[in-house]
Amino acid sequence: MGSLLPDNMEDSKSSVIGPLERRVRRRRGPLEVIKSKVNRSLTCSVPRLKGALTGLFPVVQWLPKYKLKEYVWGDVMSGLIVGIILVPQAIAYCLLAGLEPVYGLYTSFFANIIYFLMGTSRHVSVGIFSLMSLMVGQVVNREVYLAGFDLDEDTKQGPASGGALNFTEESFGAVMNVSIKVLDMECGKECYAIGIATALTFLAGIYQVLMAVLRLGVVSVYLSGPMLDGFATGASCTILTVQAKYLLGLKIPRYQGYGTVVVTWINIFKNIQNTNFCDMITSAICISILVAGKELQERYKDRLKIPIPTELVVVAGATIASHFADFHGSYSSSISGAIPTGFIPPKVPALDMMSRVVFDAIPLAVISFAFTVSLSEMFAKKHGYSVRPNQEMIAIGCCNIIPSFFHCFTTSAALAKTMVKDSTGCQTQVSSIVSAFVVLLVLLFFAPFFYALQKCVLACIIIVSLRGALRKFRDVPQMWRLSKADAVVWIVTMASTALISVELGLVVGVMFSMMCVVAQTQTPKVSLLGQVDNSSHYDDTEEYHNLQTIPKIKIFRFQSPLYYANKHIFLKSLYKAVELEPFIEMTRRRKATKKAKQLAKKADPTNGEVSIGLVHNDLEFHTIILDGSYIPFIDSTGTTTFKNVQKDYKEVGVTVLLACCNTSVIDSLRRGAFFGPADKDMPSLLFHTVHSAVVFASDMPSAAAAAAGNTPV
Repeated sequence: MGSLLPDNMEDSKSSVIGPLERRVRRRRGPLEVIKSKVNRSLTCSVPRLKGALTGLFPVVQWLPKYKLKEYVWGDVMSGLIVGIILVPQAIAYCLLAGLEPVYGLYTSFFANIIYFLMGTSRHVSVGIFSLMSLMVGQVVNREVYLAGFDLDEDTKQGPASGGALNFTEESFGAVMNVSIKVLDMECGKECYAIGIATALTFLAGIYQVLMAVLRLGVVSVYLSGPMLDGFATGASCTILTVQAKYLLGLKIPRYQGYGTVVVTWINIFKNIQNTNFCDMITSAICISILVAGKELQERYKDRLKIPIPTELVVVAGATIASHFADFHGSYSSSISGAIPTGFIPPKVPALDMMSRVVFDAIPLAVISFAFTVSLSEMFAKKHGYSVRPNQEMIAIGCCNIIPSFFHCFTTSAALAKTMVKDSTGCQTQVSSIVSAFVVLLVLLFFAPFFYALQKCVLACIIIVSLRGALRKFRDVPQMWRLSKADAVVWIVTMASTALISVELGLVVGVMFSMMCVVAQTQTPKVSLLGQVDNSSHYDDTEEYHNLQTIPKIKIFRFQSPLYYANKHIFLKSLYKAVELEPFIEMTRRRKATKKAKQLAKKADPTNGEVSIGLVHNDLEFHTIILDGSYIPFIDSTGTTTFKNVQKDYKEVGVTVLLACCNTSVIDSLRRGAFFGPADKDMPSLLFHTVHSAVVFASDMPSAAAAAAGNTPV
């Protein structure tokens, strides 16, 4: 048979690549793998112990190499600035967590010290984060409500009495009308709330450490960027809604249940006539100053060597004004109340409370880890060093486990404070020690000065800090132009988080983003390929001009995995592209044969043995080459689909060849006996390149074409 290749392809035969011989690899069984890992883990030696300790505490490695003259100024300045910003935020975010302000200071202090010892990022600032505070607050308020406590405002307004907190029922006034017994002690509302928070934080830390031990950091892969942005924006809408009542000085309890945003705004408008004008005016002034300070900071950030401590200025000014004007006594303005100095004795988180929040800690652990690792990697890439995600998970886990014994709640890396550290010359985590020292000074000496600070001022600080997340609404049109799928994921996650609940919003976001990935495999790009002039390369005929089609050969490319969910898409696309469906072709031939018999019988009715001519079954092609270069994997259904395609087209005289398949696809086909017993048909069915398959199909004996030609009846 003569060659069907064009003249310019005859010269390219030298580039044909024949079958490659696979390496023989011995696969170890599961028991052997487990045994080797256990032996390796249980092996103990001095170098191994030293390596484990230095790996667990990276500070041991980098602190002795600290360049004092080069690093100290930047670390001290960034630590002081972040500490100054951290103090008012730590007090403010306790409103979100449903806890007393002192616990925010404890959390910021311990988290900075522990991350200094265990973190691998030089720039990340770990501490209180608005989203974590909101999620903790939702659990705390739910459990406090279920325990029978009143969720109204102002549980404690008396002055501080020394360095310890007094958790007696009398100190809470008439509002604290219930007390319950926890760990053989009478526990009021504040005690119960921090007990829930510490139990939740302890479990979240345990989950994070377990994820690190089991190497489950891959979980963060399923938290896509658009999903996290949508989740943060939706949570910001919830935070804004929860804090709106403080801006107006309204005394309404936080709503428990789904639809917090909608129900809370309805309650706000129902009680709008009870607005405290002192709080409203204070809020307007504070927001104006904070926004102006932020805008100036952004506009002149290249000229300013250090950020403007707007929050501290607002807190100091508002506290002085509230104290001397007696806003609480004269206008019934809600204030922060007494913040005790010193530390509360440590206490083991309540085991009986853990059973109530065992599932609530899961999203907290995942989100805290995801934000911390993403920020660590972002700034490590910017400054040219590496971080260890698994160690980051252990570090943030310990930043939750250990502080939970000291009355702290869940922490995470915070973008705003991390960016401040970076912009103020931070070089190492020594800056975290400086920030912790600033918080310590407040805890030991300056906490009582915040007694007269209005809660509306704290709400203003929280709301203005949400500007970055709320600005994401402006990016939606640009996101839509770049990727409609990402934009839809963002919108769905944001809407479900804001309108249903934060926890369900996270679940909906993860599930929907995964469904979008699956949906993309349901609409894969398919194409017929043509040859690039005078070469062994082939590409999409719809995307490029002047590609040559090969006579009698169709080259089909499917750009998606082939598995149970899209096998019908594959078959439908293949039939449409090559314009031949085997079943329909066989039906056409049977009808043609039957009609030919009827015509022959009419022409010679006396002849019992009907003799008719030949039924012509000529096709435009005799070979289909499936380009598998864009098929990352196939499952058992995909293997069966390939086998059926080969079988069905063989019945109509068309040969099906495979080209450019990766080794995982080849192994799946071999397990499914696609290449026959002992893979005897592999050399004639599988090719390393499309060009090799084209040359083979053009030169092979036309047995298939003969079968597809004239069929005797």
